[in-house]
Amino acid sequence: MPEDIARPTGAAPSRTLSVRWSTLVTSAALATLLIATVVLAVLYSSARSDLADRDRREADARRAEQIATDYAVGASTIDYRDARAWFDRLESGTTPELAAKFDATATQLEQVLLPLQWTSTANPLSAAVISESDGRYKVNAYLTVSSTSVQNPEGAQTTVTYSLTIDRNADWKISEVGGLQNAIAVR
Repeated sequence: MPEDIARPTGAAPSRTLSVRWSTLVTSAALATLLIATVVLAVLYSSARSDLADRDRREADARRAEQIATDYAVGASTIDYRDARAWFDRLESGTTPELAAKFDATATQLEQVLLPLQWTSTANPLSAAVISESDGRYKVNAYLTVSSTSVQNPEGAQTTVTYSLTIDRNADWKISEVGGLQNAIAVR
């Protein structure tokens, strides 16, 4: 009865748990695989998000460049016999504030176009986003403009840069226009 003396009354017999090494190794491998899968899934999701953001930024830049190009071509296509159509193109896609500035100068512009009998056509060369900040894109649009007037009836061709500010947050409206900068005569 020495065993009875060593064991307290009512205590459960001691138990041993035996686990095979292969089970431990397999469990550790599965845990490592699970952790690696979770890490890779998080990295993959993050990379997809980064790529989607990059693609959206590039698409927005292309849209701003297209808006700038279309506007510059319209603004440079002039026929003195239909000045109203030109004024409409100047105001098209602009903010109300910028359109009001064009309205305020329409009479003076028409007084220049009519006596000169100005006509011009434009062909786009390229456009480039110069900067972007909080959805406001500064874009330069480059054109070749062919023009005639009573002062130059044989015509002239120039390369022209329009600088525009396009606001994505204002439904892609043009808020600033600078045109005919760096006009370079083509010979």
